[in-house]
Amino acid sequence: MSASDQPRLPSRRGILTTATGLAAGAALPLVNAGSAHAALPRAAAQEPPGAAASFTNPVFWQDFADIDVIRVGDTYYYSASTMHYSPGAPILRSYDLVNWEFAGHSVPRLDFGAKYDLNGGRGYVRGIWASSLAYRPSNRTFYWLGQIDFARTYLYTATSVEGPWNRHAELPQVYYDAGLLVDTDDTMYVAYGNTQISVAQLAPDGRSQVRAQQVFSTPSSIGTLEGARFYKINGAYYIFLTRPANGQYILKSTSGPFGPYTLRQVLLNLPGPIPGGGVPHQGGLVQTQAGDWYYLAFVDAYPGGRVPALAPVTWTSDGWPQLQLVNGAWGASYPMPNLPTPPRQVEPLTGVDTFQGTTLKPKWEWNHNPDTSRYTVNNGLTLRTATVTGDLYAARNTLTHRVQGPTSTATITLDHAAMRDGDRAGLAMLRDSSAWIGLRRDNGATRLVMVDGLTMDANWNTTGTGTERASATVTGTRVWLRAAADIRPGTGRQARFSYSTNGTTYTALGPAFTLNNAWQFFMGYRYAIFNHATQALGGAVTVTRFELTTP
Repeated sequence: MSASDQPRLPSRRGILTTATGLAAGAALPLVNAGSAHAALPRAAAQEPPGAAASFTNPVFWQDFADIDVIRVGDTYYYSASTMHYSPGAPILRSYDLVNWEFAGHSVPRLDFGAKYDLNGGRGYVRGIWASSLAYRPSNRTFYWLGQIDFARTYLYTATSVEGPWNRHAELPQVYYDAGLLVDTDDTMYVAYGNTQISVAQLAPDGRSQVRAQQVFSTPSSIGTLEGARFYKINGAYYIFLTRPANGQYILKSTSGPFGPYTLRQVLLNLPGPIPGGGVPHQGGLVQTQAGDWYYLAFVDAYPGGRVPALAPVTWTSDGWPQLQLVNGAWGASYPMPNLPTPPRQVEPLTGVDTFQGTTLKPKWEWNHNPDTSRYTVNNGLTLRTATVTGDLYAARNTLTHRVQGPTSTATITLDHAAMRDGDRAGLAMLRDSSAWIGLRRDNGATRLVMVDGLTMDANWNTTGTGTERASATVTGTRVWLRAAADIRPGTGRQARFSYSTNGTTYTALGPAFTLNNAWQFFMGYRYAIFNHATQALGGAVTVTRFELTTP
């Protein structure tokens, strides 16, 4: 299927709309949890001695959308969308629902066609959409399920989130925005659909469908519901659904997984915890070891992407969830979940990577599948040119890292002694409108340059390959490249580039780059390390250090 063939569902676009009405019995009173604390750009707020600990939203400020969250024993796992980035479907791990670390990826490679290799096509804004992560106690196995290209659904399994993950099944059904439930009798069910919500029962081995039935049709007064998450709680079945990008609803059945279901509203147009950001929505419910419930949702916060916010949930006597609010809004701060002391501190999402060992850490994702023969990790990352092109969007082996918000700085140390004529290498702010700082080698000479004007159209075809805006001479074979980005939600946010020849003193290069905050690309900006040829393959650069810092 070509990009032009892909159905463009308005609901996937995340359009902010206003409800024209509610389904019968929809509105529930939402409980006020007290006064808000000031929002802080970090997870756990520092409290004075003797005070109860609290956390602030977003729980962390990186782009992880279409959330599924589960608990296995004392450990929480968080799965998210990655579109065209590879490996896909990252998994984060936490012991307290607030502090998270990278753990692995459910989809090791986007093996869904040559376009995901940037070979004869492109997979931009395709690939891993809203998908589901579940755990099956009977065989101690994790399951990831997701549909690709409106064509087929894939099931991957692993006995550990770190992997190895393997493709378990390829199903001809298209389970759009799927939520996977492992029932108490070990049967696997999938809730899925857009507006028309269905439930499928899988065979015991998960390799085929046994039964499927539509269970709900969204009233026109609500519009679109999607993003299903499927639960069994106290004997009742619940399908948690989002109205993009400003509402959350839930279906309940006391007559089994195929219904009938009744609907209630959980939130609509609720003020969120991030200034300038959107309404928290499209996430998952999870119960703690202590029996408490939480809702982990995402907030549209472009140009940075969609970032997670956490809030406690209580239940009415007749079995409906109620979000705990702070002064009529999703709280900027709540008390920390009442959980055991974590067995260890999780690995921070910022810091230094010197590419120790021989494999990349799960914090890294490639723009499309990499050519594995063209890079090595061996106490440093060596990128050999993998593509001859003048278009960064067509170049393979561009390695990306999420931007930390609300502001952060990425710095790489780059050895460029092995570059060849025509090569381009550096550090980019990568999205559908991009810019970079780096090196270009031509006619035996290497120059430092800042380039902007890399652009795509609405079908993700390249419309601009960049314009050089500034240059500088470079001596030696090592250079430090830096990008500092402001990704607070809103227009006019900027990134600035600079370089150093000694790792200490930095010089600005080129004008500030204004980040695009439109939602249509879905993914937020990323820091990206690249090396591609414009004349012939054979050149290489080595990155010995990457550092992500916040003010």
